[in-house]
Order: sequence, then C-alpha cells, then structure tokens
Amino acid sequence: MNMDWTHFTPWTSLAGGILIGISAALFILLNGRIAGISGILGGLLHPVKHDVLWRAAFLGGLIIAPLLYRLLVPLPQVTVDADAATLITAGLLVGIGTRYGAGCTSGHGVCGISRLSPRSLVATACFMAAGFVTVFIVRHLLA
Repeated sequence: MNMDWTHFTPWTSLAGGILIGISAALFILLNGRIAGISGILGGLLHPVKHDVLWRAAFLGGLIIAPLLYRLLVPLPQVTVDADAATLITAGLLVGIGTRYGAGCTSGHGVCGISRLSPRSLVATACFMAAGFVTVFIVRHLLA
C-alpha cells in the first residue's frame, strides 16, 4: 500500500472531526435529537407538524454549505472510478442498509458511539467490517 503524502491532511481532518463532534453535541443538547441524516431525511418523507422546518433547514445546510465554501476555496477535482450502474446499486444498498440498521453511519458512528449506545457500537462495527470485506473482494479477488 502506498500513502499519498501530498493529500495527507491531518490538521484539516482533525479540525473537521472536531467541528462535526461539536455540531452533533450542540444539536442533541439544544434540540434533544440525534443528528443522523437518514432519520432527518426520513422525517421529511413522513412529515409531522412543527417538525418539517428544522429538518429542511438541516438538509438545506448540507447542500448550501459546500456551495458557499466553493466561493472561498477551489474544490478539489473528484474522480469516480465507477459506472452509473455501480453507483446506483451502491446507493440502493446503502439506503436498504440504513433501514435495516435503524440508522446511517452519521447517526450510529458519530452520535451513537459518543453516547456509548451498544446498538450503535455493533452497527458501526458491522459498517466497518462490511467496508473492509468489500474492499478486499473488489481489489483482491475480482481484480
């Protein structure tokens, strides 16, 4: 395995992790809700009165923030080495997994583990194991 040291950004990554942690902590302290994206989006698909505005604002912020960031800093060039069918299949599998796992990686991995939720610890371990196995199969067995 080779490390691409030109794109290794530990301080930026640390700052981003700290911001995510602070945001998740403030969100639960101020709103009493977990900042799991699948749950927030799911609440918009089955709306409850007085619950739509904050969910829409949260998701809108996820969309608008990178657009505003792009005005300050040029975004890196992204290359996706997969065809449309693979991306669609992957997206569907992630969606199914979030339903079966009762949450997504952000809900379980960031918010659940920080609360020491046993369910989130197991779910995150399963996410990681599935990722490891998938990478091994795709890169070593199918390549």
